[in-house]
Amino acid sequence: MPLVRIDHSEARTNSAAVADAVHVAIVAVYGIPVRDRFQVVTIRPAATIIAEDAGLGFERTDPVIIQIFTQRGRSDAEKQALYSEIALCLAAVGVAGEDVFIGYVESGPQDWSFGFGRAQYLTGELAVPALP
Repeated sequence: MPLVRIDHSEARTNSAAVADAVHVAIVAVYGIPVRDRFQVVTIRPAATIIAEDAGLGFERTDPVIIQIFTQRGRSDAEKQALYSEIALCLAAVGVAGEDVFIGYVESGPQDWSFGFGRAQYLTGELAVPALP
């Protein structure tokens, strides 16, 4: 059950399609339930997103910044497969590969509260999701 933050400029008019594409990729690669969807999409002035060349030799034109917060335990190969699938799904809605920037943050069951000030994975109200 990843929590996904997506930031993009107001120049993009397909915000829902971008969010849907990221979710489709996560469902496809990680096998999470379709309704296990937690996303925050922030549309901002282009000047508030700075994503310069990291030494890879390409320029971004209109970056989409994606942060994925999820439980630890997936392999590097699984993460790479996710990054690739996100890029493919975003390409289908008009986001160029060089404009896809992903940050991935892992945590444990104690790091999540779904409401009422309780860590439901620890209290047993929710089962800790099994990794594929």
